[in-house]
Amino acid sequence: MKEQDGPLIPTPIPALVAVLLSKEREKGSPLTESEVLEVRDNAACMMLPLSAREKMEEARGYPDIDPEFSWEHWQEARRQFDQIS
Repeated sequence: MKEQDGPLIPTPIPALVAVLLSKEREKGSPLTESEVLEVRDNAACMMLPLSAREKMEEARGYPDIDPEFSWEHWQEARRQFDQIS
């Protein structure tokens, strides 16, 4: 790892927001906070430098939610999905 790449951070793969959206659609109703945290806690992650995470988000066209604030960020993401549908 090059020094300018920064520290390694846990990065859910696939994106946590995509997994949560899939789980919620499968359930047919909004996920509870405990369900969101369970998905987050069981998500597959890779340790990536911040620069690699940013490139990955740019390539897929949307940012992921921060696992540390998964419940709060999921609520924001849900509102955006509701506006689109």
